[in-house]
Amino acid sequence: MDYSPAKDQNLPVLPVALRGRALLHDPILNKSSAFSAEERTAFGLEGLLPAHIASLEDQLDRVYAGYSRQGAALDRHLYLRALQDRNETLFFALLEQHLEEMLPVVYTPTVGEAIQKFSHLFERARGLIVAQQHLEDMGELLSNAAPGGVDLIVATDSEGILGIGDQGVGGLEIAVGKLAIYTVAAGIAPGRTLPVALDVGTDRQDLLDDPLYLGARHARLRGAAYDEMVSAFARAVHRRWPNALLQWEDFSKDRAFHVLEGFENALPSFNDDIQGTGAMALGGILAAMRGTAGEFTKQVFAVLGAGAGGVGVARALRDGLISAGLTPAAATARVYVLDSRGLVLSDRPGLEPYKREFARRSEDLSGWRTGGGAPNLLEVVENAGVTAIMGLSGQHGTIDEAIVRATAKNTSHPIIFALSNPTSATEIMPEEALAWSDGRAIVATGSPFPPAVAPDGRTVTIGQGNNAFIFPGIGLGALAVRARRVTPAMFTAAGEALAGCVSPERLAQGAVFPATAELRAVTSTVAAAVAAAAQQDGVASVSAEDAAAFLAGPRWRPRYRRYVPAM
Repeated sequence: MDYSPAKDQNLPVLPVALRGRALLHDPILNKSSAFSAEERTAFGLEGLLPAHIASLEDQLDRVYAGYSRQGAALDRHLYLRALQDRNETLFFALLEQHLEEMLPVVYTPTVGEAIQKFSHLFERARGLIVAQQHLEDMGELLSNAAPGGVDLIVATDSEGILGIGDQGVGGLEIAVGKLAIYTVAAGIAPGRTLPVALDVGTDRQDLLDDPLYLGARHARLRGAAYDEMVSAFARAVHRRWPNALLQWEDFSKDRAFHVLEGFENALPSFNDDIQGTGAMALGGILAAMRGTAGEFTKQVFAVLGAGAGGVGVARALRDGLISAGLTPAAATARVYVLDSRGLVLSDRPGLEPYKREFARRSEDLSGWRTGGGAPNLLEVVENAGVTAIMGLSGQHGTIDEAIVRATAKNTSHPIIFALSNPTSATEIMPEEALAWSDGRAIVATGSPFPPAVAPDGRTVTIGQGNNAFIFPGIGLGALAVRARRVTPAMFTAAGEALAGCVSPERLAQGAVFPATAELRAVTSTVAAAVAAAAQQDGVASVSAEDAAAFLAGPRWRPRYRRYVPAM
């Protein structure tokens, strides 16, 4: 990557009103030791910086050395967060240069620990925190947070954070991490993004009892009070920034569907845990079909886990099968969804509404051989002829040897996706899936894993099914067309585009997802497919030509611009 000053001179000059220490303390504008001699004079910086004028490349060498001196993953995360808090350009240049190494540190799995310790590690305010007392002044809050305007918002109520659940106000960090990926992958300027924590309280007594806890000290809002707060926020966002895209993140499974369905037609919005996870999994399956010459429409899927991610994956597989030519009924019949109580059955008392579309009728299982009650995963694999297992249970070890061997009897290339995060929640270890399938399994995981060795001695690359391959492209594509809403077809297009991004070399190595280092290129491909789908669905507000020009045009890159005093 070229960070040379000569390259930077091609960037437009930026008028800046701040001066002196105020300029040095603004993370969006701060260049630290890279301010030129002319800028130091013009902006009152003389004497406030060391004499040597550093290049961005010099600074990258310095901060990477500092990063490398950090021991634990959390220490590295905090180092990067502190860098972002003082110099956004330098932070993103470092992340761009070392993306594959740093993505697991900036985001999952390391961000989970940072969220758990948020109140004890808090140093600098970032983003927007909305609490119940703000109901009457939502507009003022948005103005305080982003007076210059916003293109993209990630908002969470922090109840379903990764695999660690309710984290109160600490969930703000998940939104910060997501938006960092948007910037480095999609080139969306960090100053045009807004992380939001909807602080509706917490049901974690240990947080409420912690004297250092920074969030609202009351039980989580439920029912009408909760709906009123989320609705007031969404309405205020749409009034102030009608073209902004709102991503709902890490809500509990019940509220994830409730909020998505409440607002998906009211403003441009989506839920990454449901829809992004689904498109990612669809992309991995379609890539597996390319790598094995398999027929997508002949696969039978068992989705283990019926939360937001599990139902999202089931929906994406069904929609993908319909796109491939099956009828809705035939597509749904190839997807079996299980939760902690076994196969989801329509006559189960108290069945949650969001599970009903994939619930099976007990009478349809009359020929099955089971031990009684709702069939477990092994029984579903054996009776339904499952060829692909999608693990989204959040429970380690839920895919065992008997299940893998039974799946391997149904197909020459059993597909085992263990997509739960963090690593400790992975349903099966890659080496186990390979060993128990005699090396025939196509394996992918949600967390990063090193290459695994198959029984025949082959080294198999384990593709990481990361939503980062999907949501930045969804965001960029939706913004390119100024989508009035985000449709299911846009996610199907994203999954299909992702599958096409996996190189033949990666497929030959066993990986069904691209390398993280390819994230920016993948995002461009996904965004183009999403924009085309939006046009086809009639939700685009600009022409296809204008959208293509937007996508082909310059995106934000972490480079220093030359500053002149604002008049």
